[in-house]
Amino acid sequence: MPTTLYQKLAAFFALFLVTFAAQAQAQDAAPTMPADEPELVEFDTAKTRSIAVPALVAPAPADTPAGNSTALGRQIAEVISSDLRASGVFETQGPNGLRAIDLPEVTAPQFDYWKARPVEQLVQGFVRVGGDGNLTVGCYLYDVGFGNETTRLGFNVPPREWRRAAHKCADAIYSKLTGELPFFDSRIAYIAETGPKGKRVKRLAIMDSDGANHRFITNGQSTALTPRFSPNYKSILYLSYVDGNPRIYVYDIDAGRQRLITQSRNPTFAPRWSPDGQTILYSMAVSGNTDIYKIPASGNGTPVKLTSSPSIDVGGSFSPDGRQIVFESDRSGSQQIYVMNADGSNQRRISFGQGRYATPEWSPRADLIAYTRIAGDFRVGTMRPDGSGERLLTDSWQDEAPTWAPNGRVIQFFRTAKASGKTSIWQVDLTGSNERKLPTPVDGSDPAWGPVLP
Repeated sequence: MPTTLYQKLAAFFALFLVTFAAQAQAQDAAPTMPADEPELVEFDTAKTRSIAVPALVAPAPADTPAGNSTALGRQIAEVISSDLRASGVFETQGPNGLRAIDLPEVTAPQFDYWKARPVEQLVQGFVRVGGDGNLTVGCYLYDVGFGNETTRLGFNVPPREWRRAAHKCADAIYSKLTGELPFFDSRIAYIAETGPKGKRVKRLAIMDSDGANHRFITNGQSTALTPRFSPNYKSILYLSYVDGNPRIYVYDIDAGRQRLITQSRNPTFAPRWSPDGQTILYSMAVSGNTDIYKIPASGNGTPVKLTSSPSIDVGGSFSPDGRQIVFESDRSGSQQIYVMNADGSNQRRISFGQGRYATPEWSPRADLIAYTRIAGDFRVGTMRPDGSGERLLTDSWQDEAPTWAPNGRVIQFFRTAKASGKTSIWQVDLTGSNERKLPTPVDGSDPAWGPVLP
């Protein structure tokens, strides 16, 4: 998707205030979002912050391929409200149940009214159809207690992309109020499952972070497994079994085509990207011994074996700087988590708790490793890269295969229901609270959270 669709409009607010000067009270120059990444802020998710999100104003209602701009104003507000509420940090009001605001209020809120509701923060904005048919979406954040504006930004998007504008607005609000990096405007790849328990059809699928804009990528004729987005978001790496033989493919999202990276008659598992997108890790069993290999992402070149222990080594995941790899191995007698340098040297064990450990994945912040712990039930947890600070986040019968939100604050995983074998995608934050199920049209497993869209 072209990055130009979502570049910030430097002259946007000046144009807006000139166009509607007779109707809206002008503000001073818009504050800008900080260019550097916000630091991790420890906030109490048990104490939510109240925020009101009335429907965005449509100054000149007009029809678009995505619907009338008045209806879009309400839908955008609904997505913003839903995103913020789903984060577990905010208690949102609106747009349902809130009175409609008029255009002058977009830049001059009636703070006394909102204090009486009461709410701490207020999101207001507008949606306007331009001469080119694109939408201009303005988003303003106000601190009700102090009676001032804290953030504003705007986006120019095709009508079909209105949800992205809503996610971008929610991201800006979330980042401003928590100090965290954004994650709403991102996508999830996963395996869509249908059919009886013993004969599941598994297709590759993608959707927005909130479950919207869902589409199937493969038709299910060949089993698809363990997808992962490329670092540049342009393609998806996944494993497929064709005629019983494993093949690693890269699917180009924009072109709708896939290319073969490697194939073998040997069992192959868990392909993963390097942070620069130049290398692919995978595991392969040869003569009863499973090791981790790497191969150029182009598919050209000879695979290089990184492990050689007489054991089962599976599930490599690079650290964000590409210097280390976390993986699982049973070389100690049971499944445990190990870390090694990217060239395979300095292999050392880091998990020493009760039970077995599997599916490790490095946080994009580099501070934690998520994993599945198997001790009777399957539970998702985190630990530091040196193995300290172990913490379990879920407590169900079978939760596994964690994947990180791009800001490193939320983890998705899939849950298998006891007896039925039905699978579903869930997420939980790092406090272990705010657990919620994502909507999917069919059963889902093996989620993979991609980076924030440009």
